[in-house]
Amino acid sequence: MPKAGQARVPTTADWQRVFEVIQDHRHPEKNTAIMQISAKLGLRAQEIALLQIKEIARLKKSPPGFTLYKVMSLPAAYTKGANAMGRSKPRYARRTVSFSVEAFDQVVAQIVDLAKAGIEVDPKRFYPTVKKRAGQSRDLPLVDEDLREALATYLALRLDKHPGAKPTDPLFITQKGVPYSPNTLQEHMALILRGWAGIEKASSHSGRRSVITDIIHKQKKSLKVAQKVAGHKSASTTVIYDEPPEEAISDALKNLS
Repeated sequence: MPKAGQARVPTTADWQRVFEVIQDHRHPEKNTAIMQISAKLGLRAQEIALLQIKEIARLKKSPPGFTLYKVMSLPAAYTKGANAMGRSKPRYARRTVSFSVEAFDQVVAQIVDLAKAGIEVDPKRFYPTVKKRAGQSRDLPLVDEDLREALATYLALRLDKHPGAKPTDPLFITQKGVPYSPNTLQEHMALILRGWAGIEKASSHSGRRSVITDIIHKQKKSLKVAQKVAGHKSASTTVIYDEPPEEAISDALKNLS
């Protein structure tokens, strides 16, 4: 079971319910493709939102169509800590901030000067900047048949509706025809998991945790393999996912003597 604040790892039955219930709502082809990418490749919501058509397929002009790639190449610019290509405003998510003594003295002096001048003090002006991460590129083989079928079905529909689509166009667009922002897609994926499929404590990160947990615990692959799939620069980050799946914990409690 997830620790406090962590996304729940859906069971096999949970994922089956997700893909079944998607068919009862609008845009099943798009939603199936989104959730297949999450469940089979472990991409972050931001990475899915930023995907372009050229990451999964080569478009053909004559005859019109496409060919799915065997490997998805994910650019470093899409990964955690990158600037989301301007599709959503970054949020200052820190709950605590720290300063050096010298920097703190400077902040206090500035606040005093503003107060003496009768100027309203906005605390956000004095938050220290957050160091941006460079991101991590990775290649992910598109080998799962359900994933390939979902991508092919959705892309065929997408090109039928937008025959002039270019390789650099976003893979997924909203009902209004605009690219998803990472925040909007996070909310949409959470709706599918919690609202439609009824999976408690699930979030857009559930697919990512599910993939890494499966690689480590069910397939017994090395931590290095899980790290590569996840796109973590440090194995210490991947270790955080090294927890027994919920089914194993439930089974252990059922069989107590």
